[in-house]
Amino acid sequence: MTSKARVLAALACKQPDRVPIDYCANEGIDRRLKAHFGLAADDGEGLLKALQVDFRGIYPPYIGPKLHKDIPERGVLVDDWGIHRMWIEHASGGYWDYCDFPLQEATEEQVAAWPMPSPDDFDYQAVRELCKKHGEFGVYTGHAGMPDVINGNGMLRTMEQVLVDLIADEPAGTLLTQRRCEIQLEVLNRTLEAARGGIDFVWLGEDLGTQIGPTISLELYRRTLQPRHQQFVDLAAAHDLPVMIHCCGSSSWAFEDFIAMGIGAVDTLQPEAKNMAPAYLKEKFGGRLAFHGCISTAGPVAYGTVQETRDYCRRTLEIMMPGGGYCFAPTHALQDNSPTENVVAMYEVAREFGRYP
Repeated sequence: MTSKARVLAALACKQPDRVPIDYCANEGIDRRLKAHFGLAADDGEGLLKALQVDFRGIYPPYIGPKLHKDIPERGVLVDDWGIHRMWIEHASGGYWDYCDFPLQEATEEQVAAWPMPSPDDFDYQAVRELCKKHGEFGVYTGHAGMPDVINGNGMLRTMEQVLVDLIADEPAGTLLTQRRCEIQLEVLNRTLEAARGGIDFVWLGEDLGTQIGPTISLELYRRTLQPRHQQFVDLAAAHDLPVMIHCCGSSSWAFEDFIAMGIGAVDTLQPEAKNMAPAYLKEKFGGRLAFHGCISTAGPVAYGTVQETRDYCRRTLEIMMPGGGYCFAPTHALQDNSPTENVVAMYEVAREFGRYP
């Protein structure tokens, strides 16, 4: 099978020749993996091929003006949505953390005036060429941040304020959600049109769980977020494309609604969270949802030995592989505290034991 055929079979809850493999990592471990394989620091494609990754993401490049100024004297980078990020060092590396939250106390009028990217300011002509370049792989567009209302708004308003916005139908927060979703939806629409069949599935995201239970109630989800998600699912369906949704934490409480909405695959699948163990997911939703993830970034890959990592990954494959519908991937970005040899072993196991008879 080609990577494309492999991914499409798994997303259809069918059995391919082997489980599709995916990759996501923080900067530190990504840099160490490239060095391990003798690759240049900027050779991301080379690393994907070394790991035999079956997926490729396609996005129209933003070519519009810079809408928000960086704050170099504080080391703060500000993206085109106005989200502020500052580099934070930690014992094993670092990451870009969100700060300042410029719309935390914004009024509805201030949100309405806040500069955001226009759908006109993306290079859709590049999409078709990227699809051709990666045509042998399982090609997706979208990502865990689309529409990702809770996190995306939270980066501008704080998580606490976003939860208040949802519960109280706060006008400023509601307008922020509307503006962000409308822009993302139109960018997605134009991307799918420009791809002319070169994209295989759409990737959405919304973190709905903590480690011990839901972040919000099912009723609140259905009232405030599900209608927004449905717009994206319906757009994908209009192009005959399956949808996968990234959903961190204890999120299986929402999976029946996902199925009813037309979502066919779920991503992240943190096994430590409540009702997210691989065996539970496979028994309850196997054959109705495809699974992408399950390899914990907070378990043996980060803290165990090479043999413990191999045993852990093999056990997960033994649970999730039967009948198909499983894509081997970390639960989130592999963290910088993961030993290089453990991550290498993780992918070796996928290639050795992820094959079907």
